Amino acid sequence: MLEDARLMLDIALGLILFELGSRLDWQWFRRNRWLLASSVAEIALSFGFIFLLLALFGLPRVQAAIAAAIGAATGAPVLLLVIHDQRADGPLTDRAVNLTALNNVFAVVAVTMLLALLHLEYRPGVTELLLHPLYLLVGSALLGYLAAVALVLLAGWLGKREELQFIALVAMVLLTVGVAKALQLSMLVSLLALGVMARNRDRDRDLLPVEFGPTAQALFVVLFVITGAAVTLTDLTAAAWVGLAFVLARVSGKLLGVVLFSRLSGLRARKAGLLGLTLMPMSAMAVVMVETTAHYYPQFGERVAAVVLAAVLILELTAPVVVQLALRGAGETHPEARWG
Repeated sequence: MLEDARLMLDIALGLILFELGSRLDWQWFRRNRWLLASSVAEIALSFGFIFLLLALFGLPRVQAAIAAAIGAATGAPVLLLVIHDQRADGPLTDRAVNLTALNNVFAVVAVTMLLALLHLEYRPGVTELLLHPLYLLVGSALLGYLAAVALVLLAGWLGKREELQFIALVAMVLLTVGVAKALQLSMLVSLLALGVMARNRDRDRDLLPVEFGPTAQALFVVLFVITGAAVTLTDLTAAAWVGLAFVLARVSGKLLGVVLFSRLSGLRARKAGLLGLTLMPMSAMAVVMVETTAHYYPQFGERVAAVVLAAVLILELTAPVVVQLALRGAGETHPEARWG
């Protein structure tokens, strides 16, 4: 049943990644360089803390680096759905979305490029070692760009009609996922590129924002059910202590990275702490990245998947509540707006 439902997971994840990419505001980072420094710091520290931890537990460095890259990404589905559910809006919410977009870009690119080191470890030919990661990264980005161009043209032709644009977006996500799988490209890179490039190509603002109506909400229910089913209690018991240490190292890196440059980026210490807490979630993105990497090297999955999936299980159960409380603490939630 889970395998049959995978198509709905791809659609839901595609909608999330499209919105995440489309909300990435490069101009904000150009105006506030210290915000960019905060992003680099939280990515680097969470990656570094997780890598050192897993190395101490005896994992080979390449596997530890890939797991750390996966851990650097914030679970965009959790963050965006809490934001939509609570009608959150404000400077801290915008920062959380932009930092999440950047750390997801880093994670999918880093995992893709680190595959080259896995190739080297398993000693394939030189051609595969050099060209395969390049093919994954460039080919996936190009696919996302072509899909973005097509989507913007289609939106201009359809006009500003929500129901038609939503259908067109779902169709483009499905087409992108299908082509990525057929060409053995990175689905995650392609979908992120689709969102980022659609925003930049849409100069006439023909594309409407993604509205999570009843249809999309049903898809997101399936997304979280599949994620929960993929992460079992066996994973938690097999690597419970390492998974908990993984979570603590990851959260410490994100909190410290955000707080380090908080004053310089125009954020008080309390708000910086709340912002760090909004970056806690791990969800379907991590599961998909583990499965993608394990697809190439099953031995990697056996060594690392239990640790990463144990961390995902812990954070899937706790992070949504923490994110909601953090946004409320920042005074940026307006849940009553749903009934207005």
